[in-house]
Amino acid sequence: MKARKWAFWLLCAAICMCIAAPAAAAAEAAVIRIVLDGKTIKSDVAPYIIPRVNVTMVPLRVISEELKASVDWSQADQRATITSHDGKIIRMVKGDTVATVNGDIVRLDNTVLLNNGRVMVPLRFVSEELGLQVNWNQSNRTITMLSAAIDHPSDGTVTPPTEPEPSPGPDASTGMRGAWVSTVYNLDWPSAASYLNPVKQMGEFVNLLDDLQNMGMNAVFVQVRPAGDALYPSKLVPWSKYVTGVQGLAPTYDPLAFMIEEAHKRDMEFHAWFNPFRAHVDAKTESLAPTHVSKEHPDWIVNAAGKLYINPGIPDARQHIINAIMEVVNGYDVDGVHLDDYFYPSNVAFADDVTFKTFNSAKIQSKADWRRNNINEFVRQLGNSIHMANPQVEYGISPFGVWRNKAVDKTGSDTKASITAYDDMYADVRTWIKQGWIDYVTPQIYWSLSFNVARYDKLVDWWAEEVKGTGVDLYIGHSPYKLGTKEAGWQSAQEIVNQLEYNRKYLEVKGDVFFSAKDLRKNTLDIINVLQTYYSEQTK
Repeated sequence: MKARKWAFWLLCAAICMCIAAPAAAAAEAAVIRIVLDGKTIKSDVAPYIIPRVNVTMVPLRVISEELKASVDWSQADQRATITSHDGKIIRMVKGDTVATVNGDIVRLDNTVLLNNGRVMVPLRFVSEELGLQVNWNQSNRTITMLSAAIDHPSDGTVTPPTEPEPSPGPDASTGMRGAWVSTVYNLDWPSAASYLNPVKQMGEFVNLLDDLQNMGMNAVFVQVRPAGDALYPSKLVPWSKYVTGVQGLAPTYDPLAFMIEEAHKRDMEFHAWFNPFRAHVDAKTESLAPTHVSKEHPDWIVNAAGKLYINPGIPDARQHIINAIMEVVNGYDVDGVHLDDYFYPSNVAFADDVTFKTFNSAKIQSKADWRRNNINEFVRQLGNSIHMANPQVEYGISPFGVWRNKAVDKTGSDTKASITAYDDMYADVRTWIKQGWIDYVTPQIYWSLSFNVARYDKLVDWWAEEVKGTGVDLYIGHSPYKLGTKEAGWQSAQEIVNQLEYNRKYLEVKGDVFFSAKDLRKNTLDIINVLQTYYSEQTK
C-alpha cells in the first residue's frame, strides 16, 4: 500500500518537469502520457498547466482510482474528499486556496477546478501529500511512474524533478514596496464571513498576498494589535474580535505564525503593525473580554470623544504596551515592528489633568511638552527593548504627514495643515529621528502634487532633509484610497506614478507603502496595471 502512495509523489514531481520544460515544448499540443509501473493510465482529461500561476493541475479521480484511494465529490458543497488506503483524509473545496489533511490545514497553489466533469487539483498539494518516483521524458512527453514495489533498472536513475519556483517578487535592492493590511473593522483582512472558518480565513490571506505581489509589492504591514487585543496567542491581551467575531475567543490556528510563513514563502517582508494606545473603537465595554485592558486597568483608560484610549501619561500603562509588543518580537520571525500615529487623539478633549500632576517627576510646566515627553519615553524604551532582543528587527513609525507648519515653526514644512503630528498628536518625530530611536519613518503623505494646503512634493522635500545623514530610512506613505475622489489630483492613477517618480529625486527615500491593501485590490482607475507597468520598467 505504501508503495502505491509513494508512486503518487513521483507523478506530481514529474508534472513539475512539464512546467520547467522549455517554452517551445510547453506550447506543443501533444498530450502528456502517464505510465504507472509499466501500465498506461488513460484519462479523458489530461494534466495541464495554468500559465498565469505556472501550476500544473492533475486529474485527481483517475490517479486516485489507480492507487485504490476512494474519492467523493459533493456537488452541493463543491467539495472533494479523498480517503487513502492508509486512512488519510484529504478535503478540498472549489474556490478555496487551502485544503485539510486529517484536519490539518494545507495551502494549495491553486484552487480545485472542474474540467469536463473531472476534479483537478494543483500539483504542489498532490506532491506534498502523496508520493511517486517519476522520470519525465521531454522527447515523447511521457511521465513514467515507479512505485517502490518495482525494482529500478541498474543503469538508470530517477531524478525527482522540482517544480519551477514562482516568479520572484521585487528585489529588496529596488526598495520597499509595501502595503498596509488593516484588520480593524475587518477592513482588509480577515472578512467577517471568515469568522470561525480558518480554511476560508487563511485562503483569503493567501489570495491577498498573491494579489499584492502580483502588483509589485515586496512587504506587508499587517495590523496585529488593532485595539488593545491581538491576532496571536498572548498572555497579556485577549484575542481580537476581528478573528473570530468574539473578543477573547481563540481561533483554531495561529494567524500571525501563518501570515509570517506565507509572506516569507514569497520573499516578502512581514512587519507587525501595532496600534499602541487605542484601547477600543468605541466606549462600549460589555462585549470586551475580562482580560482586556479596560477591564483589568480601568484607571488607565481615557474616554475621548466616545473612544477608549490607554493613557500615555501612566508609566505602567506604557510598559504594558511594550510588553505586549515584545511578545511578538521574542516569539515570531517578524522583519519589523511598526507603529501608526495613534498616540494622543487630535482635536478632542483628553482628560489627563490628574495624570499630569501625578506622573510628572521632571516637573515639566507645559502639559503639551509633558505629553510629548510621554510619547518620547515610550518610543525610546520600546526601541531599546526591540534592539536588545533582536537587532535584526526593524523598528519604524508612521506619523501624520505634517510635522509642523512653517508658519508656527520656521523649521517646519511649507504647508497649512489644520493639524500636525507635533502640536496635535504630541508626536515629536524630529527627536525620534535625531536620536536614532527608530530605524525608519513612514510619514503618511496622503495629498497630491496639486493640493496646495499640503503639497506632496513639498512634504517629501521636508522629510528627506529631516532624515538626511541620520541613518534613519525614509519610506513614503501613499493614499490609493483617494483615487477617484473629488479631492485635487486624484482623478487619475498617474498621480501615484508621478509621486513615485518624484521620490527618485532623493537617495533618502528608500521605498513606499500604500494604504491600504483593499484600495489597491479594488483597482480604481486601473491602479493595478499602472503599478505593474511602473515597477516592471524600473527593474529593466
